[in-house]
Amino acid sequence: MVSEAPHERFLVNVGCGLSESSRLPRYFDQWRQLRVDVDASVEPDIIADLTDLSAIADGSADAVWASHCVEHLFDHQVKVALGEFRRILRDDGFVCVIVPDLQSIAEFVAADRLHDTIYQSAAGPVTPHDVLFGFGPAIARGHTSMAHHCGFTPSALQRSFQGVPFGEVMLRRRPHALELVALGRAIPPRDDVERNALVAALEL
Repeated sequence: MVSEAPHERFLVNVGCGLSESSRLPRYFDQWRQLRVDVDASVEPDIIADLTDLSAIADGSADAVWASHCVEHLFDHQVKVALGEFRRILRDDGFVCVIVPDLQSIAEFVAADRLHDTIYQSAAGPVTPHDVLFGFGPAIARGHTSMAHHCGFTPSALQRSFQGVPFGEVMLRRRPHALELVALGRAIPPRDDVERNALVAALEL
């Protein structure tokens, strides 16, 4: 009896940015990765907008990683992008969406600290203004795709997934990183053990 070859796990990294600045968890180290970005200068495998992933076949990806890219869309485009993420996922796949936590950033704005440095990134210091509107130094260099056109609080992020056919969407807040995470499963996990194992593996 011939056994079926092991399935090679396939990750679509949307809004990937430069390969050397990737924030992928170690969980994906042995996965085949397809890098997708609208900016040709970061040398992605596919140049594409998040709202049109037609170059990727239906049900072909085991996971979609979308870190700090959905906020570059206009609000009405977000659900379209999430629909594309779900379309390209296998039935047992998942998507991880990471966005700035504007509820946390609002505390800096309320304290009149709009242009104070709140953390250091690989590209340089980041201010609340950068988080709200896009990384200023990159935009000043002509990378206008870095501008932010929408933003999220926990309820806003949850609402974005409404009507998109995921079996489960779990939200987490990462206060240390001023981020919100939405982990969408195509089908619900079997139990809390399976759910928690994936959360731990993704370092969420």
